Amino acid sequence: MDEEEGLLEQRRRWGGVLAEEVKRSCYIALPMVVVMVSQNLLRVASMSMVGHLGELELAGSAVATSLSNVTGFSLLFGMASALETLCGQAYGAKQYHKLGAYTYGAMISLTLVCVPISILWVHVDKLLILIGQDPLISEKARKFSVWLIPTLFPYSILQLFTRYLLSQSLIFPMLWSSVVVLVLHVPICWALVFKLGFGAAGAALAIGISYTLNVIFLGFYLYYSEACEKTRITFSVSGFKSSREFIHFAIPSAVMICLEWWSYEIVALLSGLLPNPQLETSVLSICLTVSALHYYIPYSFGAAARFALNPFDVSRHRVSQTNNMLFCSTRVSNELGAGNPQAAKTALLAITGLGAVEVVIAVTTLFCSRSILGYAFGNEQELVNYVKDITLLLCFTIFADTIQAILSGVARGSGWQHIGAYINLGSYYLVGVPMALVLGFVVNLKGKGLWSGLVVGSIVQCILLTLISCSTNWEKQRENGYLCGRLWIRNDASTKCA
Repeated sequence: MDEEEGLLEQRRRWGGVLAEEVKRSCYIALPMVVVMVSQNLLRVASMSMVGHLGELELAGSAVATSLSNVTGFSLLFGMASALETLCGQAYGAKQYHKLGAYTYGAMISLTLVCVPISILWVHVDKLLILIGQDPLISEKARKFSVWLIPTLFPYSILQLFTRYLLSQSLIFPMLWSSVVVLVLHVPICWALVFKLGFGAAGAALAIGISYTLNVIFLGFYLYYSEACEKTRITFSVSGFKSSREFIHFAIPSAVMICLEWWSYEIVALLSGLLPNPQLETSVLSICLTVSALHYYIPYSFGAAARFALNPFDVSRHRVSQTNNMLFCSTRVSNELGAGNPQAAKTALLAITGLGAVEVVIAVTTLFCSRSILGYAFGNEQELVNYVKDITLLLCFTIFADTIQAILSGVARGSGWQHIGAYINLGSYYLVGVPMALVLGFVVNLKGKGLWSGLVVGSIVQCILLTLISCSTNWEKQRENGYLCGRLWIRNDASTKCA
């Protein structure tokens, strides 16, 4: 009898811990959702305005957006994600000076990467014509890409600042900065596109201006804030040395993310080979824009969790509890760095439940608004009807994205980028893209067939990530310690990072 009562008491305690985790995660998730969605609404708002310039302008801008994602933004985003492992684990181990060094080294690396990307975008029309795209669409795409070049450099710095601040649970500076920039972006973009007559080029230029403003706002905060005093980004020799450690994680991290992004962008580009390429490209790009925008909700909401409780500094945790906001990947890395594997597991369980609630709301809302969704991107009735027909497939994509966004964050926080890369390679390039080609061109389902193949790839990816996460031995992760530079180390006073 005593044994049963003890078991019941243990379950009640576990339920209380999980409920508290859910409560804190709900509280901290909202600002992160606002941050990520606001940053990416910049491009969505610009695309929406371009859509009202005509089908050709929308198709050209859509192709340029797809190619810029493949060759630029996805690469920079993926490489910047290496800081989720490095900064998160360094902060969990109280090696605060490492955060600034890692971020400075990452800034040097990504700035150099932006140079060849810019050169490629200048000649993007030749590449598009070479792969069979319509010449008129290719020329519009080149014009949009050239004006998008100024976006590359502030975008890369913004991604690094985001990871740097997240590892320290400093969310509110990003929240206010992102909201202010989004509010400014809409009139700036409208003025450049319609009032000053820049057209689609003005939409691209507006994105660069807005990202630059965001970097300036956050840069002032990083330089003057006392919260960043211990982790300040300084220009030193150690920053150059840390570039090697950053690249060590950045390459597999970029591969992991790019393999997934590229599959969607490849399908969007393939739509230009279908009959009526302007319509097919426009519709699939709308699907890509909507799914990408939603992706950042589970990416932030599903990853947010309470700050790692350091057993040697309990009082500070109680005081700063209202600022406990982190990515799940950062949370997991913090917990592993601090030697708290059970807390990382509890956070994952809580966030999974919250993600399930969010995806039900998102899918229901999207499906109910399917008849009017197309009007946000254009006025042509053919476009609106096509978007309505493909919305059900888009709902399946959003469902799968929610699951994989949470589990991919765990992989990055645990330093498993190489495993995630293998999973994405198999899911999308051995299953998803081949299936899309068969359904789109052989079965002749056209755009719906192309997108259906991606849905199948997403489902396979979710299954594999779930199996990996469920088979993880969190206690063994703690015993192995965490990676700082090239050496696995534990969080104790006698250990130093090589």
